[in-house]
Amino acid sequence: MAAGRTALITGASSGIGLDLASVFAADRWDLILVARSEAKLRETAEGLERRFGIEARALRADLSDPGAPRAIAGWLRDHGVRVEALVNNAGFGVYGPFAKTDIEAELNMIQVNVTALVHLTKRLLGDMLERGRGRILNVASTAAFQPGPLMAVYYATKSFVLSFSEALACELEGSGVAVTALCPGPTQTGFQTGADMQASRLVRGPLMMDSLSVARAGYEGLMRGKTLVIPGLTNRLMAGVVPFMRRRTVTRFVRRAMSPAAPRGPS
Repeated sequence: MAAGRTALITGASSGIGLDLASVFAADRWDLILVARSEAKLRETAEGLERRFGIEARALRADLSDPGAPRAIAGWLRDHGVRVEALVNNAGFGVYGPFAKTDIEAELNMIQVNVTALVHLTKRLLGDMLERGRGRILNVASTAAFQPGPLMAVYYATKSFVLSFSEALACELEGSGVAVTALCPGPTQTGFQTGADMQASRLVRGPLMMDSLSVARAGYEGLMRGKTLVIPGLTNRLMAGVVPFMRRRTVTRFVRRAMSPAAPRGPS
């Protein structure tokens, strides 16, 4: 790739990741797009190249495979690509009572949401520190601020991402490498369908944001060096109130929000 700025974005084929790719491209970043669907990635990369005149490459990788971050880092090394911005966006959720959800799906979720994020960050951070510049955007969630009954493991993974990001940001102060945690609330993407939670009150409620607005907020916060970005006033207010509430009360509130909504009548 050319000597310009290069960003690597995981989960770039849909949702927030796809919109982040567009926002980066609009600001003249070259892109490495990572996801499982190679055909969709190539289509996305070609479209961004045509639209913005940047260079975009599609790199197929399944981050539920423990060896994927090592393979991605090897590909970058072999192709002489130095990444200035890493966007750890890939992730998914599993909805339902923990006693009844599929353990293999949840272990894969931990691998993608947590382990791959840490592994890829570790693999790319050294080069950023060597150059004295770099940016890391970790996509967490407002789920990070409290426990989440009916998505117990997912909420826990996002709490990890937030805690890890804030700690790493502190460690790297003065290094030229900034770390930002993006914590969106409910967002209009394919996430809800993938998690099988379309019937929950949370998804059918009024708080849904569009993914492009979330992506823009994340990018702007990353460029400004902010450690924490929570898009949307309501989401920021709710995240700010949670620490002052009884933990049990908050957990029960989330339990109700995550429960299936009553069926809607005919319009």
